[in-house]
Amino acid sequence: MLEPVEQKESGSARVAESLAMAIHEHRLSPGMKLSEDEVGEIYGVSRTVVRAALQQLAHDHLVELKRNRGAFVAQPSIKEAREVFEARALLEPRTARSAAERATPEDIEILQNHIDEEHAALDAGDTGRALHLSGMFHVEIARIADQTTIADFIAQLVSRSSLIIALYWQRRTALCESHAHDALLKALARHDGAAAEELMKHHLLDLLTSLDLRDQPSVPKSLKEALI
Repeated sequence: MLEPVEQKESGSARVAESLAMAIHEHRLSPGMKLSEDEVGEIYGVSRTVVRAALQQLAHDHLVELKRNRGAFVAQPSIKEAREVFEARALLEPRTARSAAERATPEDIEILQNHIDEEHAALDAGDTGRALHLSGMFHVEIARIADQTTIADFIAQLVSRSSLIIALYWQRRTALCESHAHDALLKALARHDGAAAEELMKHHLLDLLTSLDLRDQPSVPKSLKEALI
């Protein structure tokens, strides 16, 4: 029986969003196989819906579709890892400067909430969620800068950074030690564009130096355990 188009699209969007969140929060490891049957069973949807969701995630570079083998959580190469952070280093400092010039009290409150939730996740031992919130902090700064095209690109780069960190992060304590977001928030609140730009440069460099850019085997984990 054919599924209504709208129902299929809404179902695939829901599955894609849930899988993306699991990837960003490091509940799904790079290289993990995403079986259409198992994903469909977990979410109670057809293989057609799952296939559409996986195609969307492949478009977003979060999933790799391999002919005759199926879908796998993407495993960024060392070359890609460097390119992603180089692109972020080119875009985000200037974006932080623009955001500082435009930030409203409401924007500052949103960013503060991100930081508070990030700290709460760390206190709860939920490093994956803390990392996801940390990434969204950067996406929010790009939104404040009011540069839509650049903001969309930064969002993609931040999304891909989540996989890179999952594979190559060597300093797990770096997130707890870093006060970069607090310093950035203060610069944005006082509309200090030069300081915001410089702080973002140093923050991204610190993120890059926290990576061990050598091939790392991913740790296999049950798909059902990761998603339920």
